[in-house]
Amino acid sequence: MQSQCAEIRSQVSGRVLEITINRPERKNALTMAMYSAMADLLDAAAVDSEVRVVILTGSGGAFTSGNDLTDFLGGSASGEESPVFRFMQALYRFPKPVIAAVAGPAVGIGTTLLLHCDLSIAEDDAVFQMPFVNLGLCPEYGSSFLLPRIMGHTKASELLLLGKKFDAQTAADVNICNEVVYSGEALDRARVYAAELAQKAPEAVRLTKKLLRQGTLESGMAAIREEAGHFKARLQSDEFREAATAFMEKRPADFSRFD
Repeated sequence: MQSQCAEIRSQVSGRVLEITINRPERKNALTMAMYSAMADLLDAAAVDSEVRVVILTGSGGAFTSGNDLTDFLGGSASGEESPVFRFMQALYRFPKPVIAAVAGPAVGIGTTLLLHCDLSIAEDDAVFQMPFVNLGLCPEYGSSFLLPRIMGHTKASELLLLGKKFDAQTAADVNICNEVVYSGEALDRARVYAAELAQKAPEAVRLTKKLLRQGTLESGMAAIREEAGHFKARLQSDEFREAATAFMEKRPADFSRFD
């Protein structure tokens, strides 16, 4: 199972598909082509009996620094027709276990996609952030729906409204990841769990994952769709353009002229 994008690597071994985000020179910032490639891999793996588990990871000491703002400034990065939404839906509805191995920055969707993985292993140098408000945007990928349910309204408000960075131990404490390991160990630990899961009864594993999500699957998808609509509109906003321009110019964003 090969990726059609050079910046997304894939390999299958022992019934485990590893998908590696491979753009280390940009801290694995995601482009539309990369989203399309990951969506294609997940869609194919969902119906491939040779794949029982998926591992998501990044190369070069980074998970992903989030979206490539050049793509997002074009205004076509969100909405149900976009590669981003295709990836979101493919991961959200994926019927088999997904394990994330996280090192370094996990920004924006680098954090929110972990809410849709079954296990997440973070290295002790991992840094998480959901800076949507900081960029003049709104939460995405069901995070406004899921975060209050897993950590409570108060903590979810802190992470989403303030958009500050937080460390791996905090991520574990608020149930974004399962375990914190030493630097360089996350992928190895993920492979151990994946090998164990790949040896278990596959239908029982899939059914257990389905039952764990009963009652939230459709409501979560509705939240993702609603957020995507707002997110797409925010990408056309003057607030986002100011935030993105300020980011690229390495200066603080100035929202003083906005109501």
